[in-house]
Amino acid sequence: MGLFSFFKKSDKIVQENTIDSKDLLGKAGTNSGDNRDVETKLSFHPEWDVPQEQKYIFNFLANELEPLKPNQLSLSSISIEENKSKWLVRAFFRSSLPQAIELGEIELFIMDKNDELVASKKFDFKALGTIPAESARPWVFEFEKSAIQVDEVPEDGWKIAFNLVSLRGHQLELDPSWEKQLPAAQIEELAKIVDTLPKLGETEVNFTGLQAKLADNGNLNVSIFIRNGHNKSINLEQLPLEIIDATGKQIANGSFNMDPVLTVQPNSTKPWTFVFPAELVDAKDADLSRWTARVTQQ
Repeated sequence: MGLFSFFKKSDKIVQENTIDSKDLLGKAGTNSGDNRDVETKLSFHPEWDVPQEQKYIFNFLANELEPLKPNQLSLSSISIEENKSKWLVRAFFRSSLPQAIELGEIELFIMDKNDELVASKKFDFKALGTIPAESARPWVFEFEKSAIQVDEVPEDGWKIAFNLVSLRGHQLELDPSWEKQLPAAQIEELAKIVDTLPKLGETEVNFTGLQAKLADNGNLNVSIFIRNGHNKSINLEQLPLEIIDATGKQIANGSFNMDPVLTVQPNSTKPWTFVFPAELVDAKDADLSRWTARVTQQ
């Protein structure tokens, strides 16, 4: 494969990003009560024909690696080389699992010294091959220009990291006030509804109607799923909304000041209830058998 040729004598381990294997694999490893230090052994891809000089370099780098705890996965950052329109990011992928693993698609981040995102890309870890138990495999992750969000390679203190938000999947997020008021059965039902909704784009924010009720005083109470597909949280300070009924008629229109600011966590769906006062509602002949919530332009 030849990727080993990108590793240099001057390279060194600069940062670690370590996660529990269950965050990636969805299940706890065996011997979960074990707290020993695990020294990971150097492992080469079976297709690599590594010259002796390069083996010395890899062994030197591998000896710098700190021990892991059992059932962990780690990315050990080494260096970034800028090559035309892409970054070649050198790292070790390490596993302290007691058995070999083969992984699929995983999104990785490059974070600067301030933990700001500078690049992101999904990689098919099948390319790394089967990772033996308690081992460290060197690899070069290529980030093309389209995956990079800054003009220059980050300064010292950067790291390559797993995107844990994408690993855990899209999930229901409840405000503490909702968690206190709703019985467990209703929370479970909301989570099931969230699971059935169409998948969001990676930068998509979506508003999906959940429930609409006209009150006796003429107010319209609407509960909406606020769906955030981003890998960062979103903050809503003001939200202009209109409600369209099954016939296409606008039955409510207003703007809501969110105080405190309403935050929706990354890759999450948060239900929220908005109350349109009667003066902003035109409910005559309204058909709420099906309705849509839309964010309007102010």
